[in-house]
Amino acid sequence: MQVSLVTGAASGIGAATARRLAARGDAVVCADLDGDGAAATAAELTQAMPFALDVTDEAATDAMVEAALQRFGDLHHVVACAGMELHGHSLDFGVEDFRRTVDVNLTGCFLTAQRTARAMVEAGHGGSIVLIGSINSKIAIPEFAAYVSSKGGVLMLGKGLALDFASHDIRVNVIGPGVINTPMSANSIADPERRAFLMSKTPLGRPGQPEEIAELAAFLTSDAASFMTGAYVPADGGWLAG
Repeated sequence: MQVSLVTGAASGIGAATARRLAARGDAVVCADLDGDGAAATAAELTQAMPFALDVTDEAATDAMVEAALQRFGDLHHVVACAGMELHGHSLDFGVEDFRRTVDVNLTGCFLTAQRTARAMVEAGHGGSIVLIGSINSKIAIPEFAAYVSSKGGVLMLGKGLALDFASHDIRVNVIGPGVINTPMSANSIADPERRAFLMSKTPLGRPGQPEEIAELAAFLTSDAASFMTGAYVPADGGWLAG
């Protein structure tokens, strides 16, 4: 049995990924700051456990890994979906909001990857880690300086981890979603002016669905992607092609 761990599993891409990995037969650890939401996702799955997690908390991340090992005995795949989005003009954006955005989106990915990779190394086998970046890992948009900084960092973190973990046969890749129909994007998608701007940048002309990103995460954590590491894979409806 393969064991997967998904952060941000209460909703959106994280919940869709947990469902997709469970559907292929994985036992799944569903972690989220929203513990009730994580429990709701886990309750849908055949073999799953929830864990209430602040991804910026080192002790909590260690406890999550230990709980996963106690419950399922091993850990093979990780998809780090937890994230947050705050926007505002850079002349006015608060430094605490900036720090929190970077801490959740970037430091959270690092802690999740580091602690789970240690467990894989200790077990003596390889594994796979997927970080959820963004098209904003590559390009900026107005009033998102904190977010694009954090997601640009996720891209380079994935590359750095891929190099550091390769000798342990642990693969690390980054997915770059475009506009996806998730709770985090709901306000932007619902605002007519904002939606028009976002869709004008998306050649396919529609938001993506969380399940479409989950399919990509399932591929990158499968043997079909066994020679892929350090890659950035956009799933953006064509945004970066323009």
